[in-house]
Amino acid sequence: MDTTLILIIGGALAVIILVVGIVVSVTSERAEVEDRLGRYAEAPKAEAERGSQTPVADWLNKRVAGSSFGEKLARDLARADVKLKTGEFVTVMLLAAILVGFIVWFIAGQNILGGLAGAAIGLFLPRFYVNSQQSKRLVRFNDQLGDMLNLMVNGLRAGYSTMQAMEAVSKELPAPICDEFRRVVQEMQLGVPMQTALDNLLRRIPSEDLDLVITAINVQREVGGNLAEILDTISFTIRERVRIKGEIRVLTSQTMYSGRMLAMLPLGVIGILYLLNREYMMEFFNPANNARLPCGYIALACVAILIVVGYVAMNKLADIEV
Repeated sequence: MDTTLILIIGGALAVIILVVGIVVSVTSERAEVEDRLGRYAEAPKAEAERGSQTPVADWLNKRVAGSSFGEKLARDLARADVKLKTGEFVTVMLLAAILVGFIVWFIAGQNILGGLAGAAIGLFLPRFYVNSQQSKRLVRFNDQLGDMLNLMVNGLRAGYSTMQAMEAVSKELPAPICDEFRRVVQEMQLGVPMQTALDNLLRRIPSEDLDLVITAINVQREVGGNLAEILDTISFTIRERVRIKGEIRVLTSQTMYSGRMLAMLPLGVIGILYLLNREYMMEFFNPANNARLPCGYIALACVAILIVVGYVAMNKLADIEV
């Protein structure tokens, strides 16, 4: 293919991605509460905002809305605090697949298999980012949970109601815990029962410590008791768990990163060798070498199995329950 044509196609793709990125960024600048609580507040403003999406994102939203994939993706985006709708995020995934696939296709000497492999990698890159953000946000939330309980205990002992104590948490503590409790307070102000609002919080933040706190609050509301003393006891338990988890995370971080690096190293070497010396790597698929026995395919299958087994084993060694 002519180099000029390749440059024209690459430039056109870059312009399209830039325009779509700007449009998505502009349409995503909506109020956080109105966006998250749109199912509770069916106001004309919310309807107008839903109609202001890009045509592609609107079409994708209609296709994925109500499906199990769309619900799971929306839950993951909420947990990672990525302010995109499902259709917008699917658009980002498709654009990443096109961009990465084109780059790999061009670097690999216009090889179709290389382009498809790059497109597959690009398709999952946004999901990797969401999963990473979700894990980091969960760790930050758990680390702040002890301070949140202390603030609630002090507020309850000072005469605050449970809702007022939560509102104080939403104003005094840093993100992400203040953002999540602000959503809880907003839901309750819109008429959602406290138990339902707390259940929604637990769906956004799948934390075992938070589950313990919410269970204590729900039980206290049903049978009564001194909520301040209950939360004070839970606070001590959670602080100790956070401290132990932090120590374990420090001690096992080397093992976890070693497992990831050792799992990615063979794949990186294979990719580099394929780009530098394609004929050498294609010996695995040479019909002459696989005439009697598919030695090349067997070798690749063994490599894949060993990589997966090694990665799982390293993760099991570093996964310590507290």
